[in-house]
Amino acid sequence: VQLVESGGGLVQVGDSLRLSCTVSESTSNFKFVGWYRRHQGTERELVARILTRDGTTDYNDSVKGRFTISRDNAKNTLSLQMSSLRPEDTAVYYCNADRGWGPLGNWWGQGTQVTVSS
Repeated sequence: VQLVESGGGLVQVGDSLRLSCTVSESTSNFKFVGWYRRHQGTERELVARILTRDGTTDYNDSVKGRFTISRDNAKNTLSLQMSSLRPEDTAVYYCNADRGWGPLGNWWGQGTQVTVSS
């Protein structure tokens, strides 16, 4: 399984940015697809994810109301629309596809840097 992210970059406080992830197979083959991020010197944390069975979404409290996760089943893509960006959103963002089996069924993209400048 391959996940390729795009869309990161340097933006100003309050700007919007859209991240995209192309998955090498149908996102419906996974239990969850989502986005995680890692702030410098910290562990990776969940940003948002979709339970593919029914489309239920789950967001980190810090991004609720500002970020929206979505997927395009026909294109095998996953997106994260980010708005009202803050300096604390600065991180490396990773696309994730999880079959729900544990580590052997969990795949990650290479990561894309998002930097929010004040």
